[in-house]
Amino acid sequence: MARQDKKKILFVCTENSCRSQMAEGFAKSFGKDIFEAYSAGSKPSGRVDPMAIEVMREVGIDISDYRSKGFDELGVKKFDTVITLGCGDVCPFVPADEHLAWEIDDPKGRDIEFFREVRSKIRYKVKNLAESILRSEGRKRR
Repeated sequence: MARQDKKKILFVCTENSCRSQMAEGFAKSFGKDIFEAYSAGSKPSGRVDPMAIEVMREVGIDISDYRSKGFDELGVKKFDTVITLGCGDVCPFVPADEHLAWEIDDPKGRDIEFFREVRSKIRYKVKNLAESILRSEGRKRR
């Protein structure tokens, strides 16, 4: 059953071509009932890295139609949670109720094994975030 009160979540990395795209893909896949997921970059590259597309396809998630974009293209101005994925000071401030920093190395230009490691870290963190939200909502309803 679809929920009306989905959490608006934004994943941010510098180029919006690897990490934030993978995070958005995972959030839309196993968090689709609790997240309204977006991603953007402070300096968007204009394309999603083919290696990111490949490693996500390996786990059954197709991000081939995603595109790299900046903050002005989002259409949403306020988020429940903004998560930066290792872009440090390059990431601008985006209004949100909560800001999280996930320090995840940029796989750009690295081999496929490194992309897989990054993918696994992102999957773990997105899954934990989804489970944490569900647990906290379960406590609120009691």
